[in-house]
Amino acid sequence: MLNDEPGAGAPSPTEHDSASDALIAALVEIEHHVGRQGWDQPARLFALVRTDELVAAEPSLADHLTVTAPDALSSIEQEDFREGDDLQTTLERIQWSSAVAGCALSVERSFLPSGDEAGLPDDPDEAATAVANHPHRQDLRVVVGVLRDGTSHGVGRVRTHPDDLVGGPDLAPGLARILAGTLLIDHRGAGHRP
Repeated sequence: MLNDEPGAGAPSPTEHDSASDALIAALVEIEHHVGRQGWDQPARLFALVRTDELVAAEPSLADHLTVTAPDALSSIEQEDFREGDDLQTTLERIQWSSAVAGCALSVERSFLPSGDEAGLPDDPDEAATAVANHPHRQDLRVVVGVLRDGTSHGVGRVRTHPDDLVGGPDLAPGLARILAGTLLIDHRGAGHRP
């Protein structure tokens, strides 16, 4: 499902639908961009900026970008981003400039069908090794994005079903919360400034 329902204190339905639609379009574009380079990729981080503001700031990009809607978003990959030993810790150190409307992360993970999870070791490293070596392991690429107004969404593709792109506002809520924290104005940290 690629629709998002507004919650309490959310923008008006029209504003919400417009922001959600722009975010979903950007995430689908990112997933296709990342997917063209195949599987087994590291986590990749993207700044999301309003396309009209990007063209106004960089007129030379006008030939390469099309403003399809007033709130259309363009993604800018942060090529110096490295996941490090702990993705959450790495993300918690990031702080975006005010010109960034949102951010998105593409990450690949392996999982087991629910019936195969029984008996996994309690130790996270041992469990990861067991999942990686399990004959029923599935690989998933998920692209999660958040905007400063709180809009979030995710799209995902399972490696064994390459033609199916799934999505929803709750696809990876924990990751969305961590990404949202990078957009806080008073966020403290080492500061990644795209």
